Amino acid sequence: MSTMVDRPTRQLRTAQVRRQPAPLRRERPRLYAIDGIRLVAALMVAVHHYAGSWRVDQPDNAVWGRPVSDTMPAVFHFAAYGWIGVEIFFVISGFVICMSCWGRTPREFFVSRVIRLYPAYWFGIVFTTAVLVVAPGVWNRLRLRDILLNFTMLQSGSGVASVDGVYWTLWSELRFYLLFMVVVATGLTYRKVVIFCCVWGAAAMLAPVADFHLLTLAANPEGAWFFIAGLGLYLMHRFGQDLLLWGILGMAWLMGQRQLGLRIDNTEHVSGWRGSMAIYTVFLLVMVAIALGATDRVRWKWLVTAGSLTYPLYLIHYVAGTTLIGELRGTMDPRLLVAGVIAGFLVLSWLVHRLVERPVARVLKRGLDTSFARLRTA
Repeated sequence: MSTMVDRPTRQLRTAQVRRQPAPLRRERPRLYAIDGIRLVAALMVAVHHYAGSWRVDQPDNAVWGRPVSDTMPAVFHFAAYGWIGVEIFFVISGFVICMSCWGRTPREFFVSRVIRLYPAYWFGIVFTTAVLVVAPGVWNRLRLRDILLNFTMLQSGSGVASVDGVYWTLWSELRFYLLFMVVVATGLTYRKVVIFCCVWGAAAMLAPVADFHLLTLAANPEGAWFFIAGLGLYLMHRFGQDLLLWGILGMAWLMGQRQLGLRIDNTEHVSGWRGSMAIYTVFLLVMVAIALGATDRVRWKWLVTAGSLTYPLYLIHYVAGTTLIGELRGTMDPRLLVAGVIAGFLVLSWLVHRLVERPVARVLKRGLDTSFARLRTA
């Protein structure tokens, strides 16, 4: 009777047979291509917010003062599809979270998420609020009580607006982490993750028609199928492809296209379903290639830096960036202005990563490790 063994373990066992004298410790190779895709997705979202959203295409909008499709039509038609970067983030999140949690305890999972999410997020709240104090023309600043609640990252669950509208995706991420924590607590295996994908997918499918608010809140039907696609892709990467995993990915693609259509109809209004599906399908095919090892030879170190810019860039670009554009419009070519603002926020994102994320994450990790050690011995 055969048993399923993941690729890292299989290669480790082969190496141990060949080299008997000393046990071999094999480190999981970094997938550099995913770092590059993450930055591309963040840039897509930024360009969309600056030059392709429904908001900036309205007459007399506060950002450009006129429809952006009149100001730079070619850029607008491209940027109108940049919102799909969010769905790309969700797929990558499912892949990366499953990869990083394999073999970890719930405590390690919790600590890793806290030190990853909160330092740059806290900076983003302070930075964005400061920008709105200095230049309040484009966006309204929240009340102090609501700003303080934002520091918890739980404002969406409390019915409170976010300091920056892009924070809505963090609410989807947090619900995914909470659900996946259940599987992490039992020990991740191929079988358990597959079952999790199926159960979560069923809940996400039934929640909208069941009219059960708690189920809808937990199942997160707007984002579930994108996270499930990422989980299935990681299982392909770790264990190899099979019909079941292709079925999960195919179901996620079919259900995902519906969510893309709903988002276009309800929120975006500026892009077409066919173009959105084409972009999303190409992205999934690229992720399949990555999962199956087609990009394993990509070892460009600069991609690690590119990936590290993604989260800070996403958190700080929208409200502050559109405010800056509103202040500077008319002073230069609008295309040059968009490029300059993005370049400036990339530099700021690098500084946030080096001067905020890294040191604060170290402090948080030491403090949380000490706290959990105390819990074990108390």
